[in-house]
Amino acid sequence: MTYSIVARCPDTGMLGMGIASHVLAVGRVARYVEPGVGAVATQSLVLMAHGSRTIAGLRAGLTAHQSLTESLAVDERPDVRQVGVVSTGGEVAAHTGDACIPNAGHVMGERFGAQANMMAREGVPQAMAGAFTSTAGEPLVQRLLAALDAAEAVGGDVRGRQSAALVVAAPDATGDPLADVVVDVRVDDNPEPLPELRRLARLAVANHRLDIADGLVAAGEVAGAAEAYREATEGAPDYTEFSFWQSASLADVGLEDEARQAWEAIDLAGESDRWTLVLRRTVQAGLLTPRVLAVLLGEPPTRGTPES
Repeated sequence: MTYSIVARCPDTGMLGMGIASHVLAVGRVARYVEPGVGAVATQSLVLMAHGSRTIAGLRAGLTAHQSLTESLAVDERPDVRQVGVVSTGGEVAAHTGDACIPNAGHVMGERFGAQANMMAREGVPQAMAGAFTSTAGEPLVQRLLAALDAAEAVGGDVRGRQSAALVVAAPDATGDPLADVVVDVRVDDNPEPLPELRRLARLAVANHRLDIADGLVAAGEVAGAAEAYREATEGAPDYTEFSFWQSASLADVGLEDEARQAWEAIDLAGESDRWTLVLRRTVQAGLLTPRVLAVLLGEPPTRGTPES
């Protein structure tokens, strides 16, 4: 029915999970990740309560094994469930019930667990484990995607492909969802969900860098903001809105050369008319100072600049 991986990055402390299945919108029911707490994948004949209960147990200070054991103890049919857990400390626990549809099994490694049921053939968890281990040192997002690709390469779900999801959270909770969740993407219905999941993950990582850049601008850390904007646009070069905010924000804080270079990407994409209109409206709303019009459009910096 499903294959998944839960993991904690030893370098950053980030927590994450990836999952794929031949069901509609597997990400709606099967993945639970909480920064500073842990990650849970619940699958087979899904009981969503295993996700919320196990996360609650981790939050209360239980180990991954204790929390999973307590959740399974109040399940009337643990024999048909499959659950993988990793805690913020890197402890891993897993359960594959005896009545899970073959082929089914799990592998627990250092700070990660891979599990699968209704596999086309045996070896899916082992392939995921191998891919995750062999990509040590890479960002957690890429390691999780590599594991999902490896599962599919050896057969994946016996029924085929339909949906997938990926979540990566910060090592500690700040209360700010934009800071706490680095990636949260889903492909609900697609004949090739993994390539689309990879594309969305790339955009999500770039968007997270954009959020960081905006925060650095607000804090007056202009040099750091310029670097974060550059990383965001390089991560998603075909996404014009990133170039817009990079150019507008840098123009607003006085980095004129960098701002003009970023605006060139909008011109090259043939979208300058649209984004010129957005720029003027953003200035009129008071979110940017009129100086950006002079820097990017060569117009007098007056707030009342007409829209067209």
